[in-house]
Amino acid sequence: MILSFLNNLVFFVIALGVLVAVHEWGHFIVARWCGVKVQRFSVGFGKPLWRRIDRHGTEFVLAGIPLGGYVKMLDERVEPVSDADLPRAFNRQSVYKRIAIIAAGPITNFLFAIIALMFMYMLGVETVKPVVGDVPAQSIAARAFVQPGMQITHVGGRETLDWEAVNLELVSHIGKDEMALDAIWPDSGQKVSVHFDLRQWQFDPDKDSALISLGLVPYRPAITTEIAQVADDSPAKAAGLKVGDKIVQIQGTPVQNWEQIVDLIGAHPNQVLPFALERDGYLTRLDVKLGQREGPNGLQGYLGVVPSMDEWPESYRFTHQYGPVGALVEGADKTWRWMVLSVEMIGKLISGDVSVKNLSGPISIAQGAGASAGYGLVYFLSFLALISVNLGIINLLPLPVLDGGHLLYYFIELLTGRPVPESVQEIGFRIGGALLLLLMTIAIVNDIARL
Repeated sequence: MILSFLNNLVFFVIALGVLVAVHEWGHFIVARWCGVKVQRFSVGFGKPLWRRIDRHGTEFVLAGIPLGGYVKMLDERVEPVSDADLPRAFNRQSVYKRIAIIAAGPITNFLFAIIALMFMYMLGVETVKPVVGDVPAQSIAARAFVQPGMQITHVGGRETLDWEAVNLELVSHIGKDEMALDAIWPDSGQKVSVHFDLRQWQFDPDKDSALISLGLVPYRPAITTEIAQVADDSPAKAAGLKVGDKIVQIQGTPVQNWEQIVDLIGAHPNQVLPFALERDGYLTRLDVKLGQREGPNGLQGYLGVVPSMDEWPESYRFTHQYGPVGALVEGADKTWRWMVLSVEMIGKLISGDVSVKNLSGPISIAQGAGASAGYGLVYFLSFLALISVNLGIINLLPLPVLDGGHLLYYFIELLTGRPVPESVQEIGFRIGGALLLLLMTIAIVNDIARL
């Protein structure tokens, strides 16, 4: 648990540091291009851990609290400015320059996402085709006549090469009444088109994925009774279970499949059970003291192992990999899709189609950072790109404390020919700050409830 926490924390700090630096660099570089004097470029808040002043007089700082950053520009509304420096003050710039400087932060986040995804696609992403493994009776998918063995090719008219793409398009249909889905039978190539009636769709991300809530169970190779992973600090580790062990019996009961093992373990929380294992061709017996954790129906037993699976059929596996140009195109397309979906989700949050319970905060982001880094560089790049897109979109919200709020004031100035009065801006900052604090509080409470 402690190691997992530290792992999540380290990669959260790395991810946040990179994305904050990218965002602030956007403001910084465009301010320089526009002739504004940048006094400080800080990644983090609080006491500086490292600092350097360049030949332009800008102080670069790495501070001790890695929860944000800022670019401080010369501005006579904040402090006195000498007559010689007045032309380089931010507030003396034309409204077009001020718009460019403020918009540069979110735009740089989007550009970073494209570049991160480009490198991801150049390295190659191993994935599997979206072949349906099971369709529960009476589910929305069953009523749409989806059948096991179908490979989904399009959702809502958009191509879906893997399950990630399918899930993304399903989420985009939250709040809609219907959805078109195209599929093929892999063996024959026969095409199938179906329509989902979504009016009764109940989707709670804390309980199920969009796929499962609709009745689309992805194909998975058969799970064996052989152990593939043993978690650190788990009952299995303490009892001496090893990777490669095959569970043969539990409490004298022969086991034939993994579901049977799960049921037997779950029914005996915090109890000692005799296990019979096949290890290196020999029968080994161990007494295992199970742990316990909260389940849907109360306390259940916990072992802390992951089973192995049969190999994926070769025809189901493929690698997303492109040359530089193709990777750039794919990266731009995915970034745009994430941008559109993020805006749609904000709209659905306002309309009530998406609950505020779905908001995630820093704890969820930290968990995502640690998990994605654990899978490898390509997945961490994808995570960075996704969070960068969300950071850019959030900063464009028309709340006065965010970049979007400043842009709103500047566009009003552009239309009216005069700046928004300072008193009005001050009221806006207070309201915006309160709303942002409220959203962050809800997100953190949601995070804690998911732990």
